[in-house]
Amino acid sequence: MSFLNSIFGSSENTESQKSNVNWTELTDIAQLSEVTAISNEKPVVIFKHSTRCSISRMALKQFEREYDLNDSVTAYFLDLIAHRDISNEIASRFNVYHESPQLILIRDGKAVYDVSHSDIDAVALKEKI
Repeated sequence: MSFLNSIFGSSENTESQKSNVNWTELTDIAQLSEVTAISNEKPVVIFKHSTRCSISRMALKQFEREYDLNDSVTAYFLDLIAHRDISNEIASRFNVYHESPQLILIRDGKAVYDVSHSDIDAVALKEKI
């Protein structure tokens, strides 16, 4: 099994790699009020990730490798399998259609940029900031 992991990698190794993003985990709907408040001072990004989806994992890892906005953006991470209620509230509160994976930029309490799947790109996000 370790031979296959060395060729293809394992999800365990992928998950433990260092991220360039200083994530704050979204685990409570009440945190969305915090997101709104912070977005009045500086942009907030939410990454909605499905832990059951290899496409979502690939988009997340690519985004994390390219990301270099830690000082200018507050980044939140949502495991939408564990917290589907928060994902639904994000869709409602910020008027975005639910997708997974999904990246949403919040400014002044409103979603101003929202992409999913292969359109998730840290360089494109940087241009929107």
